Amino acid sequence: MLFDLDGTLLDTAADIAVALNRALAEQGWDPLPESDVRRMIGRGGYVLLERAAQARGRTIDAATRDRMVERFFHHYGSLEERHEATAQAYPGVLDSIGKLHAAGLRAAVVTNKQRRFALDLLQRLQLDRYFDVVVGGDTCERRKPDPMPLRHACSSLGLAASQVVSVGDSVNDVQAARAAGIPVVCVTYGYNEGQDPRLLPADAFIDSFSELPALLRLSC
Repeated sequence: MLFDLDGTLLDTAADIAVALNRALAEQGWDPLPESDVRRMIGRGGYVLLERAAQARGRTIDAATRDRMVERFFHHYGSLEERHEATAQAYPGVLDSIGKLHAAGLRAAVVTNKQRRFALDLLQRLQLDRYFDVVVGGDTCERRKPDPMPLRHACSSLGLAASQVVSVGDSVNDVQAARAAGIPVVCVTYGYNEGQDPRLLPADAFIDSFSELPALLRLSC
């Protein structure tokens, strides 16, 4: 099993919005509502800052963008360090991941979030024990929707694409899985850049993570 993180396993939008708005405030920009930030999540920090600049009617050069991304990363990491982070697993995730693990399925997280932040979240929420591999947005040369991170996860698990299933919430996840030749299940409660995930060409949809074991026909 290859799982996306933000919008699939964990609801992280509130923390991302706080960190982003702190970075924007340092530039004298007005904050963005969390509802707007939810629609910007999915393609990593650099795209997030570009979308924030567009939303605020700003034009930024590459150097300014890079500096703001670093400040965003700083503020995001500080939320965990200061015990201010509020991200939590979606309903059904803890129980279902435990069932999948007990059934003998190996699992990896494949996210566009920086790997250090993904590891911190999984450890805080006591999910890290269930995952053999964590692939972050800085692990490979390219991020989702490129298939490279999924292929890297398969290689790290010692499995072929035909032996895994991917679970995500967005067009990035579906496109990456399709390009890698991996079946993909899409959750309907995630972010998907503000678009209806039910319109994506996934192999199956689940409205709750608790539906996943039954979908996989696991007797657990």
